[in-house]
Amino acid sequence: MHVPDGFINLPVSATAGVVAAGAVAVSLRGARRELDERTAPLAGLIAAFIFAVQMLNFPVAAGTSGHLLGGALAAILVGPFTGVLCIAVVLLLQGILFADGGLTALGVNILVMGVVTVVVAYALFRLLVKVLPRGRRSVAVASFVAALVSVPAAAAAFTLLYAIGGTTDVPIGTVLSAMVGVHVLIGIGEAVITMLTVGAVVAVRPDLVYGARGLSAPLKLRVGGELVDAEPASAVAPVSTGSARHVWIAGLAASVVLAGVVSFYASASPDGLEKVAADQGIDRKVEDHAAADSPLADYGVKDVDDARLSGGLAGVIGVGATVAAGTGVFWVVRRRRTVEEV
Repeated sequence: MHVPDGFINLPVSATAGVVAAGAVAVSLRGARRELDERTAPLAGLIAAFIFAVQMLNFPVAAGTSGHLLGGALAAILVGPFTGVLCIAVVLLLQGILFADGGLTALGVNILVMGVVTVVVAYALFRLLVKVLPRGRRSVAVASFVAALVSVPAAAAAFTLLYAIGGTTDVPIGTVLSAMVGVHVLIGIGEAVITMLTVGAVVAVRPDLVYGARGLSAPLKLRVGGELVDAEPASAVAPVSTGSARHVWIAGLAASVVLAGVVSFYASASPDGLEKVAADQGIDRKVEDHAAADSPLADYGVKDVDDARLSGGLAGVIGVGATVAAGTGVFWVVRRRRTVEEV
């Protein structure tokens, strides 16, 4: 759902940019509370993983594909404020390095793909884990539903912006039904990816999943024929940092393989927004990307003729750039928290 330049007029794009900048500023402050010794090392990795999985377009209907947005995944794993920052880092690098998503539309994309998906997904996730039985299965179910709903919510948010500042004259009802309809299908793929990823981390290190903290059911003991809650332990044994390091290494390796190898087999069909735009005429005033001459534009390395090698190299470079940029941002945020605490 990377909105290119020319879909939304400049005044509305600029306004969306201001709102998105405000959301990022708020998230920078909020992330200081979320980033601790567990989440800080993983936040940059989550951004890189989202970048990698976004390269894997999957077919959802005849001639249409979809890809992960990632807001729900990031919010559940590292927290909603940090999740917004993760998506913002990914979108910024995609726009500058890969000419994916317009530069004047960067605020629109952060608002739609980052803020809306994170807010909707995390609010729904927290609601569900409160009403469902406490445990890993509930975390998986809540992750699935939250991710599923977040995608059509983002489609509806784009439609609202288009209704205010669209550059073409297409009936809003038509745009809304087309966008939400196809993105419900894409949301199913998003939900499966999110549930499997969150489930995998919960199975190995549940303490690393921000949204799952404090959700383990209390230990029950049978006393006099009745089940009662056990007394909490006075001290909790520290969790091995080696396991966290293993999770980080495994996640980075998976990201490199997905972006560098598996992405070659992704669907070549247009994604949901591209398909709707072409069918409904929203793209009649689309503008050339300002970074179209980038050596990595369109997820290929310039002057490398072999398509498989070109795309694979671009994917690996993207993963490296995203993990480096994300880690740098979150290290600075974490450092500021540490300084403030001192």
